[in-house]
Amino acid sequence: MNRTRKHIDVVAGAILRDGKVYGACRNYGAYAGTWEFTGGKVERGETDEEALLREIREELGIEVVVEELLGTLDHDYPEFHMNMRLYICRHCAGEPQLRVHAEGRWLGLRDLYTVRWFEADAALIRRLEAYLR
Repeated sequence: MNRTRKHIDVVAGAILRDGKVYGACRNYGAYAGTWEFTGGKVERGETDEEALLREIREELGIEVVVEELLGTLDHDYPEFHMNMRLYICRHCAGEPQLRVHAEGRWLGLRDLYTVRWFEADAALIRRLEAYLR
């Protein structure tokens, strides 16, 4: 890992409901148009679960239950190095609101590969398939 490159520590949620997962399309910056799982940076003093619940409330306005860690990965983007932990979450209240994304939708197994995922998210998609059957 390049020591001068910025390091970002993030958590993301694969939010499940009725055999589908929620994906969101970023609407800003260099990665606009790219799909991702909802989440964000872990703030100082937060646990992964606290950060994930906060980020999902802020970005989508819904409530979830964090169930289990699906996978962890390190990924180098041109601008930064990212460590991401993707958790399986169950939707429990509210309908997603697009507060920071251009688009969002529930994706079933057949839809999963019809959107262009972030490289880091794409690496964990195969593990997610078993939850959508």
